[in-house]
Amino acid sequence: MEEYKLVATAASGIEALVGKELRDLGIDCQVENGKALFKGDMRTILTTNLWLRTADKIKIIVGEFEAKTFEDLFEQTKALPWEKFLPMDAEFPVSGKSIKSTLYSVPDCQAITKKAIVSRLSEYYSRYGRLPESGALYPIEVAILKDKVTLTLNTTGPSLFKRGYRLEKGGAPLKENMAAAIISLTNWRKDRPFYDPVCGSGTFCIEAAMIGRNLAPGFNREFLIETWSWFDKELSKTVRAEAEEKADYDIELDIMGTDLDPKMIAIAQANAEEAGLGDAITFKQMNLIDFTTTKEYGVIVANPPYGERLGDEEGVQRLYKQMGKIYKPLDTWSKYILTSDLSFETHYGSKATKKRKLYNGSLRTDLFQYWGKRLPRQPRKED
Repeated sequence: MEEYKLVATAASGIEALVGKELRDLGIDCQVENGKALFKGDMRTILTTNLWLRTADKIKIIVGEFEAKTFEDLFEQTKALPWEKFLPMDAEFPVSGKSIKSTLYSVPDCQAITKKAIVSRLSEYYSRYGRLPESGALYPIEVAILKDKVTLTLNTTGPSLFKRGYRLEKGGAPLKENMAAAIISLTNWRKDRPFYDPVCGSGTFCIEAAMIGRNLAPGFNREFLIETWSWFDKELSKTVRAEAEEKADYDIELDIMGTDLDPKMIAIAQANAEEAGLGDAITFKQMNLIDFTTTKEYGVIVANPPYGERLGDEEGVQRLYKQMGKIYKPLDTWSKYILTSDLSFETHYGSKATKKRKLYNGSLRTDLFQYWGKRLPRQPRKED
């Protein structure tokens, strides 16, 4: 099988997690700002689309070169082997971005890239005039950074955060891949309790259950590459069957989500059932201050409302104070709270063990981490 240069794009701040996921899949990679670069064949492309929990998209790098004039951009784009990727009837919209480059007009860069590809394909397929663009979708991006042009082909389609289970969402939902990234930053393991006190549409709980059962996050959706004429459809069946075999449906998980709003609990339950996880998670309508437990060494993960989302600063600060009071006695539990309010610790009543800067869309947020006591080591059994 032919090998391709590939890139997994990611939100700023979580690219290292994408790199770790790739290495866990046995794929060598190089992590850069907002992306991880790697190589692979068709199987690699499908496997990464299916299994990466924290990435946005998997793209084929068709070409890279330097260009400071539109003529350079046209000629070097045209010189690339587009016919290897695009059949005669391909629909290929071109998006673009340009940062700190001589060619700063994005619409012009998009138009010239498109014109160059059309010229190449027209000559190759001996078809002059308009190409039909009536077939499968092949989205192309021209990205220019400091005069270096990178041309990519999106194999994913809509972002990987679109798992396919979210029937409805709350007022300010967290993207599924960001939720998975936050869970991977915690010390939660599948044999420990997991609790989200402000669960909204249930994203944290559902992502935790998918991790706990080792379910491929992309299993319930199709990827663009699977619609392409040159993609091996039998390979798709094989890789998906292998993913199904790796799932552990028998494991008992202790995952609970609560919310004050009964409508959100109904939405969370429906989303969990759509993901095939209705039996793996307990959702309850409950006020955060009513939480009590005798369990130990659990993990609390929360994305509570914050100023930009709620518009009620006083109410939010009161919520943070309640959290600090309710969770203080839970000294074996670890707590991870995501908020854009940098004064969170003041209201919560204690300083975080560690903070990590993340971006929820374009909004800067911090993950405030409060680590619980470590589980004592079990004495080794004598032979």
